[in-house]
Amino acid sequence: MTPERSARLRAVLERRQPDLTLVTDFVNKQRNLSAIVRNCDAAGIMAIHAVLGEEDYRAFRGTAMGSHRWVEVHRHAAVDEAISGLQAQGYQVLAAHLGEGARDYREIDYCKPTAVLLGAERRGVSVEARARVDGFITVPMMGMVESYNVSVASGIILAEAQRQRAEAGLYDQCRIDRATYRRLLFEWAYPDLVEYCTERGLAYPPIDEAGDLVVPSAWYAAVREGRAPLAGESEAH
Repeated sequence: MTPERSARLRAVLERRQPDLTLVTDFVNKQRNLSAIVRNCDAAGIMAIHAVLGEEDYRAFRGTAMGSHRWVEVHRHAAVDEAISGLQAQGYQVLAAHLGEGARDYREIDYCKPTAVLLGAERRGVSVEARARVDGFITVPMMGMVESYNVSVASGIILAEAQRQRAEAGLYDQCRIDRATYRRLLFEWAYPDLVEYCTERGLAYPPIDEAGDLVVPSAWYAAVREGRAPLAGESEAH
């Protein structure tokens, strides 16, 4: 890995926001999901939560592999599972929905742990989600159409979240724990080696602070001889 590539990956990782995320509530159009993932990457989001059926999820992964390298997508079979899990971690979960008590999206404090929930393209936020979220937010409209495309709405809302967090200095220091940082640095830098390790159930080889492999020849020799640690046996990130 070149020094320039290493510096770029580390700079992006050091701006990742572990307490800002999106939840998609059966948004199943592949182009919208892919655009949402790209918007998340641009705002420094580490992971999103997608409520999708198995078939839609497989199709999504097949069309968005490039984006998946930078933003982890956690799939949920039911929206209440995604919402309750985030609320248990202290997130405010806010649905983009013009419901009773909906607030202008710019009035929200996005420096708090926040999850923005986006509904499906036609039916919007589901009844189940509306009953579980902590509140509603809306993007004011000045024309005849009632709402923005879901991926466009995500970009608008995330731009405001990014603005607030930048002003608060939340992008100025690394906010990811060391183990997660080193895991992601390895996965971003060595996708082919990640696939190799995953297929064989191997722990990742060790890397240094710059993301370079530590004595790679020794690791490859251990693999050939069957001495390389299996996943979960050592902290090799």
